[in-house]
Formats: sequence, C-alpha cells, structure tokens
Amino acid sequence: MITNNLLILFYFCEVKIHEKYISRCIQLAKNGLGTTFPNPMVGSVIVHGDKIIGEGYTSPYGGSHAEVNAINSVKDKSLLSKATLYVTLEPCSHYGKTPPCADLIVKHQIPNIVVGLLDPHEKVAGKGIEKLKVAGCNVTVGVLEKECLEHHKRFITSHTKNRPYIILKWAETADGFLAPSHQKRNNNPQPYWISNPYSQQLVHQWRSQEQAILVGTNTVLADNPKLNVRHWKGKNPIRIVLDRELKIGKKHHVMDGSVKTIIITADRPQNPPQGIFYELIDFESNLAGQICAVLHKHEIISVIIEGGSKTLQSFIDSELWDEARIFKGKNKFGEGLESPRIRGFLQSETRIESDILTLLKHD
Repeated sequence: MITNNLLILFYFCEVKIHEKYISRCIQLAKNGLGTTFPNPMVGSVIVHGDKIIGEGYTSPYGGSHAEVNAINSVKDKSLLSKATLYVTLEPCSHYGKTPPCADLIVKHQIPNIVVGLLDPHEKVAGKGIEKLKVAGCNVTVGVLEKECLEHHKRFITSHTKNRPYIILKWAETADGFLAPSHQKRNNNPQPYWISNPYSQQLVHQWRSQEQAILVGTNTVLADNPKLNVRHWKGKNPIRIVLDRELKIGKKHHVMDGSVKTIIITADRPQNPPQGIFYELIDFESNLAGQICAVLHKHEIISVIIEGGSKTLQSFIDSELWDEARIFKGKNKFGEGLESPRIRGFLQSETRIESDILTLLKHD
C-alpha cells in the first residue's frame, strides 16, 4: 500500500518536474521578444521519458506558434502519442493567421499538456483547454503561473486592461532636470546629453523589445529624434507623436515614412503624408486615457514613453503606467525643465558607468 507520505512525495516530484520544463519554456519564449507583436511570445517544449525531444517559440508575427514549432522539431513523431507538451500560455483554439494549435495537438494525440497560464484573449479564454480535455488529453494548468504572468505581462495587460503595457523612461541630471533652460540652449545650442553612451545603447535595446515609442511635440521640435534602434540590432518601434497643433513638419525625422507613425492631434491635415496615421483626441481632458484608447485601437500591446515632461507626468497622474526606467547622470544644469514626480515600488538600482539606473514598478 502506498502511504500518504509517498503520495505527497510523488506529487511534489511531479510539480518540480513540471516547473523545470515550464521554466525552459519561458527561457525559449524570450527569443521572440520584440518580433511577435501583437501576438504573445510563447515557449513550448515536448518531453518523452524525461528527455526533451522538441522545442519551439513563437515565430515573428504571421508565422507559426510555439507549439507548432515544437511539434515540427520532433524527429520521431511516433513519440508524440506518449509525450508531454509544456507551454507558457494556453494553446489557441481559433483560426487567425494560423490554424488552432489545440487542433494540431489533438491531431498528434499528445496525451499530456502542461500550461503555465490561461489565455485571457476573448477568442481563447479557456476554450483551448476545453478542446484538449474533450479530446481526452490530461491537462494541467497554473504551473509557474506567477512567472508566466510576468513573462506575458504585455499581452495580458492588453487583453485585461484594454491598453498597452506602459513603460516610462527618462534621463535626469544629478540635480533633477530633463533639459537645460531655453536661455542656456539659445546661448549655447548643442546636444545636451544626460546619460552616457552605454545607457543610450541600452535604451535602443529596449526600443527593439517594445512595439511602440511615444514622445511629445516639444521633444521632436527640440531634438528632432529618429526614435529608431540604430545603436542596436532589431526592429524599429512604431512611432507615436503628440502634435496637438500640427507643428511638426516634413523636415523632422519622425515624418520620413520609414516606419509606421501615428500622430495624435486635435486637427487632421488636409493632405496627410503617406504612411502617417492621424488620430484625433480632446487634449483638454483625460489625455493619457485617450492615448491608451488610440494605441489599443491600433493593437499596440506595449509602448515606451520617452517624453516630454508633461506627457510623462500625465500618465503618472492618471495612474496609467506599469514600469518606470529612470537614468540619473552626473551632470548638473542648475535650472531648466524639471523631471517628473513619481512614486512606485523600487525594483532595482544599477550603476552603468557614471549613470544610476532606477527601475520602478507601479504599486
């Protein structure tokens, strides 16, 4: 007779084994960071006899999902009928750019499925699990759920809060300024860098990982930024620009049509440039909320907000942010544009040469 203690031991051993392979799924899934939007970056492994026989992660948008890539990687397909498939997010059950993953799992008669997290998408939301169970699969849900939730934070936020995952980012001087005074700029016109080149390269890496980047009018007029990833390898983010009075002209880099650009404004131009999308909002009320609605409309599930000060503060005051990434440089301006005021949960502080990078999570 098996004692209760042995049953408990078997249970915990099984839990640890499941956690081991879901952890590998998360590791694999990170390979899709920045390429799968608006789809989630999912990871999957297939195990037979405590040995991984297949692995996969989500292809760039329009390509195969993680489960498909994992199944396709298995050399001996006869092992699938005796295997366990692990996946970070519930297999889809509907037709989109590709057929349902749940159908492929059933087709190959994979008997055991272990899922990290239920999919909140209205077209899935438990339907994938139900389809697998109806087909006779043994399904386990909720393994490393907290870790999978953190990994899928962009996708989950988009489908539970109807807004993108919002990352605030800025660099401030040692005395708390984002930019020098207008007088200082006029007297000595030059780029006023606050963070060092290593921090600047890190920002370009971040841009490659998120779907969009947002700035205000004054940032474009003062700095004429390209908002691309020229210091890192990856895909340029969608550009979102606040331009209430259409002050930004063709000479500015954000209007070059090299990447999808959305201008949020109060006045639509008569002859809009090709490749530029204009969205009208009321700038007098709930600015951050309206911006979120526009981004959700365009299926943008993550955005870095890089300025300016009023734009950043509007999201902070509206409690519409998830992370803040703040560089503090060693230089001082004495006077100028003050940095935003923010409170949150301190996640980490890291020194990057002469800079201090502070990461905050929203409470």
